[in-house]
Amino acid sequence: MWVLIDNYDSFTYILHHYLLQTGNECKVFRNDEISVEELSQLKPSKLIISPGPETPLQAGICMEAIARFYDKIPILGICLGHQALGTHFGAQLVHAPFPMHGKESIIAHNSSAMFNNIPGTFSAMRYHSLVLQHLEGTGFVPTAFSTDDETIMAIQHSIYPCTGIQFHPESVGTPYGQQLITNWAAMYK
Repeated sequence: MWVLIDNYDSFTYILHHYLLQTGNECKVFRNDEISVEELSQLKPSKLIISPGPETPLQAGICMEAIARFYDKIPILGICLGHQALGTHFGAQLVHAPFPMHGKESIIAHNSSAMFNNIPGTFSAMRYHSLVLQHLEGTGFVPTAFSTDDETIMAIQHSIYPCTGIQFHPESVGTPYGQQLITNWAAMYK
């Protein structure tokens, strides 16, 4: 069973639907309605951390959940979840050059497994005003960038099964969103 931590995002249940399309059971809990201890008792096989309106340190149990599970099960962080993963491992979280709420960008990737069956550049929807920088020493490798402002759009840890996506795969403005979720699921069978 997978667990999706909902950071009070409007589109959590679209993301949940995408996760269910992989054929796996997935339970949803808001970031303040379950403790990390209760989460551990559920024995999730994968953890997904949703987008949301806050910063990683204001996102309920997210940082504690990453600390508990990063070396045990695959974690996918989306937008706020991506920022939380980077923050946990020591990346710098800074204001984006411009707020990117409801903005479409062209994303270029490095052909990692996360991007199987996805063109080398594709359109994706962004909703964020913070970005990760300075991945040196974190163990994360950037796997995708926006072509317009060269912001890191996806990361993969070199040792642990931790993946982050800054853009929103669940948005109608990201046509390969379901494929991204399917690819992530396949990376950690």
